[in-house]
Amino acid sequence: MKIKLFTLVLIASLLGCSENNNEMIEVSSPESKVKVEFNINDTGQPYYTVKYNNGVVIDTSYLGFEFTNSEAIDSNLKIMTADISSFDETWQMPWGEQIDVKNKYNQLDIKLQETTDLKRQLNVVFRVYDDGIGFRYEFPEQEGWAEALIKEEHTEFNLTEDYKTFWIPGDWDIYEHLYSETMFSEIDAISKRDHPNLAQTYIPNNAVNTPTTLVGEKGLHLSFHEASLVDYSDMTLGVDKENLKFKSILVGSENTEYKVKRSLPFNTPWRTIQISEDAPGLIESNLIVNLNEPNKIGDVSWFKPMKYTGVWWEMHLNKSSWDYGMEQVDGKWVDTGKAHERHGATTENVKRFIDFSAKNNIGGVLVEGWNTGWERWIGFPDREGVFDFVTPYPDYDFEEVTNYAREKGVEIIMHHETSAATETYTKQMDAAYALMQKYGMHTVKSGYVGKILPDGEYHHGQYMVNHYNNAVEKAAKYQVAVNAHEPIKATGLRRTYPNAISREGLRGQEFNAWSIEKGNPPSHLPTVAFTRMLAGPIDFTPGIFNIKFDEYKEESQVNTTLAQQLALYVVIYSPVQMAADLIEHYEANPEPLQFIKDVGVDWEKSTVLNGEVGDYVTIARKEKGTGNWFVGGITDENSVSLKLDFDFLDKNQDYEAILYKDGPNAHWDNNPLDIMIEKLDLNNKSSLDIKLAEGGGFALSIMKKASE
Repeated sequence: MKIKLFTLVLIASLLGCSENNNEMIEVSSPESKVKVEFNINDTGQPYYTVKYNNGVVIDTSYLGFEFTNSEAIDSNLKIMTADISSFDETWQMPWGEQIDVKNKYNQLDIKLQETTDLKRQLNVVFRVYDDGIGFRYEFPEQEGWAEALIKEEHTEFNLTEDYKTFWIPGDWDIYEHLYSETMFSEIDAISKRDHPNLAQTYIPNNAVNTPTTLVGEKGLHLSFHEASLVDYSDMTLGVDKENLKFKSILVGSENTEYKVKRSLPFNTPWRTIQISEDAPGLIESNLIVNLNEPNKIGDVSWFKPMKYTGVWWEMHLNKSSWDYGMEQVDGKWVDTGKAHERHGATTENVKRFIDFSAKNNIGGVLVEGWNTGWERWIGFPDREGVFDFVTPYPDYDFEEVTNYAREKGVEIIMHHETSAATETYTKQMDAAYALMQKYGMHTVKSGYVGKILPDGEYHHGQYMVNHYNNAVEKAAKYQVAVNAHEPIKATGLRRTYPNAISREGLRGQEFNAWSIEKGNPPSHLPTVAFTRMLAGPIDFTPGIFNIKFDEYKEESQVNTTLAQQLALYVVIYSPVQMAADLIEHYEANPEPLQFIKDVGVDWEKSTVLNGEVGDYVTIARKEKGTGNWFVGGITDENSVSLKLDFDFLDKNQDYEAILYKDGPNAHWDNNPLDIMIEKLDLNNKSSLDIKLAEGGGFALSIMKKASE
């Protein structure tokens, strides 16, 4: 790792400067693409602006805080010192979209103090990269102020034009909404209520969740998010349509007047703006992970990125069930011997998945519905104490399954559905993780379906931010990696805690199984790639081959072609990728299954070949350790023709490739299974013209030829 660090202290550190006569403080990115300007106005209000290639991107935007136990900090401030420093390192991901990550920025540290009697101190730190900025507030240790009860954070992002905006509502409980594409001035988040059955929060403000991506009239791309969300509340962005301005709105609690409670000293999360001249640049940006602290848990070689199958999709198709079928007798839930014939997590069924995975280069099997409690969790207002995370149902032999998996070289992925009963899960975490460690299980999929218990808390408030992060820290002590569903959003903490491997936090594949009305339209994933995926890895569960699934649900379907389902293994990144369909559907389609067998999950580097937000995207990734490449491209409801250049391939190296593309009559609705498979010879001078059908895609495996 190479680090350069130096400090420039601005003139006399600006100490004692009049708040009415400050000169603008400027800091630019290493290549001067991005510039931040900071100052205070005549009333002592701090503000900043952002320029990109000398054009104003964020105009005068004010900063401040409102408290329940003290006066607001938003005026009567003066600049005490302003220091500029530079930093340059290259660090390595233990797993990820690439190995080497360049982290190079210039930093501005501003120390502010009130001119009033309280004389409270507040610092603002900006890190300026060539692909955007991050800034945070620092509350230093000081006399007379030991605790901050934050009622609201007032951070502004004042836009300079009416951007085309890709957004979901600022829901305090879920991120599982469809993205809307409107002009900024037309955002109406209050009326966007897609599915109130899933613990959705009524949205009291016209606000959006992050990441939110904006596209300007001249092609400038912005994405607003946050990094290193620790012991704080999720930030949503309130929308001032008339003044074209975002303003932070923190997620609160029904149990307290404040939204964040912190003892001084502390830092807030970073407020981030990714900036790019085109859509691919947003995906290639490492701003979010770079703004997080380095690895705190040490060696994580015990976690291996992998593909997995499992007992999951069959429940969404109603082929089987999560619950075993225990019955209530004299007010108690007991096994009456009438085992539920539709129970999915049986010893024999799981062994089927183990056999299939072992045969097809798939490293894991997820088992949902293995543990007691599934009969009681839906519809019961008091869900505390319902789930037991160490006790299996009678038809699931824990010892036999884990031994069988070990013999086959397959890892069982644990499942912990908490039903959002946080106290129950917290009490059982040590025992549950210890059980996993005993049987050599290194990955858990956790779930938090339902309203949070204790009552009055939200999935995205400070209480739950701490719960999610505490679970990851505790899991690391047992060598367990966490794939969280119904989670807090990703903010790059996978750098600090590499066992935070993936998460949901979007409308997943399961929505396609529920009904056509609730399914994801073809534009969903080409939007997700430039919005939600900017935050971090996504456990989307691709690989559905039986697109229409008329055998189980005639009223539902997946709204893509088969070729797009293959492409998703490359486009939508996660170090754990599920082959989500039923075994029998894969065995009936051995040729497209070959791509799932071949495709990697851990990458040496990635490059975005093309793309437009919400329309289409093509990504190429080089597999770590093999030198093989995989390419995936997807589109929305519109067909698109692309020309691919393969100059990203190694020079003087020949490759043999297999192309999986939409057939001539393919269409996401009319003919989703029309697929063509052909072999190609490629090198870094090759090019390829390819057409993606409506709702379609293509997948390409590119293997090195052996030297003659």
